[in-house]
Amino acid sequence: MSDTIFALSTASGRAGIAIVRVSGPQAKAALVSLSGREDFPPRQAIRARLSDAGGHPLDDALVLWFPGPASFSGEDIAEFHLHGGRSIIDAVLRALSSLPGLRPSEPGEFTRRAVRNGKLDLTRAEGLADLIDAETESQRLQALRQYDGAFARLCDGWRDRLIKATAWVEAAIDFADEELPEETVARSSQIAGEILKEIQDHLTDSQRGEIIRNGVHLTVFGPVNAGKSSLINALARRDVAIVSPTPGTTRDVIEVHLDLGGYAVIASDTAGLRPTEEAVEAEGVRRALDRARSADLTLLLLDGARPDTFTNYQVEPDLVVWNKADVEWSTERDGIRISAKTGEGLDFLIESLVKIIAQRLDVKGDSVPITRTRHRHALEQAVAALTRSLNEEEAELMAEDLRLTLREIGRVTGRVDIEDLLDVVFRDFCIGK
Repeated sequence: MSDTIFALSTASGRAGIAIVRVSGPQAKAALVSLSGREDFPPRQAIRARLSDAGGHPLDDALVLWFPGPASFSGEDIAEFHLHGGRSIIDAVLRALSSLPGLRPSEPGEFTRRAVRNGKLDLTRAEGLADLIDAETESQRLQALRQYDGAFARLCDGWRDRLIKATAWVEAAIDFADEELPEETVARSSQIAGEILKEIQDHLTDSQRGEIIRNGVHLTVFGPVNAGKSSLINALARRDVAIVSPTPGTTRDVIEVHLDLGGYAVIASDTAGLRPTEEAVEAEGVRRALDRARSADLTLLLLDGARPDTFTNYQVEPDLVVWNKADVEWSTERDGIRISAKTGEGLDFLIESLVKIIAQRLDVKGDSVPITRTRHRHALEQAVAALTRSLNEEEAELMAEDLRLTLREIGRVTGRVDIEDLLDVVFRDFCIGK
C-alpha cells in the first residue's frame, strides 16, 4: 500500500459537485501541487484555484486534508470538491496521474485499505457496499445497521466468550497435575452450548437478511389470458411485458424489479397455465410452475369473468387475486378483486403483499440478520465445530474444536485469513469507494 491512489468518488456524469479522492503517502503533495499552497488545516474546507503541473487552470474548488490515521482509509487523504462538469473531472484526473507515485485506484481499494489499516472490519465494509447499492428503505436500514457494526459486535461477543472457554480447557490440559477446579471444563462446555444455541437461532432465520438485500421473489401465475402481464405492468407503472388477447403470448419468465412499501421485490410474469402439446408453450408452463415453487411469495391470478378456468395449479398460492373487476361478474369470488386495466383494487393488493412481506421479514428488535452467504457458511462451520466440541470426551479434542470455532467466527469479521477474504469481499465494489 505504498502507492498513492486516486479516483472519482461521486457518480460519473454531469452534476453540480464532483469529489475526487486521493489516499496514500503522496496525498498532501498532490494537494500542494494542484493548489499551489502549503498550509492545509486538517478537516477544513479551503477554497483553492487548481492548476496542473504546466500552470494551466483546472477549476475553482474546495479542498480538504485528512491526515492519517484519523481518516476513512487510515492513510493521508486529500479531497478535491470540484464543479461537476465532465471536462473538469477529466482534467483533474489527468493532472493527478501525471504526479509521481500516484495511480488510479482499483474498485473498492479505498475501503480495502480501511480494512487493512483496522478502520473497518469486513462486515462493516460489506455494509458500506450494501448502503451504496441500497434502492429501498428496508435495504437502507439493514445496510446502515451492518455498517454501524451490529453484526461485528455480535460475532466479537461470541468470540470473546469462546476465548475464555478455550482458555479454561487449555488450562486443564496444561496444568493437569495442578489442583484446578473440577468444573473448569464443565464451565467451558456450558458457554459453548449457549453460543451454539445462539448461532443456531440466527441461522434459522429463513434467510431474511439475504432476502431483504437481494429482493423478495414474487411469482405471478395462473391461466392464460387472466391478465398476468397487465398486472405486472400496472405494478411496475410501465410496459415491461407484452399484453395481447391472443392466448399463450408469454412463453418465458419475465422479471421486473419493484419497490413495494420499502421492500425490494423481483416480480416474475409467467406463461399461462393450460394443457398444451405445443413444445415451446409446454416449456413455458413448466418454467412457470418451477418459478412458482421456488418463489418467496406467490400470487395466483384468475379471470373473474371466467370462473370455470379455476383448476389445480399444483402450487398453494399466498394470495388469490381475481382480475377484470371492470367486467360484470355473475357471482362473487373469494380472494382479492382487482382490475389491472382500470387500477381498481391495486392499492389494496399492494398493501396485502407488503403486509405478508413485512411479517415474513420482520427483523425488528435486537435481531441482527445474516446478509451474505459468506457469513452463513462460516457460522454453519462454527456450529459443526461447536457440536463436535460438546461431544468430545478428551479435553485436547474439545480444545481443538473450540479453536476451529474461533477461526470460523473470525473469518466473518476478517480476524483470520484476511488476505484470502479481501478479493471476495471487494469483488463487486465500485471504483472510488
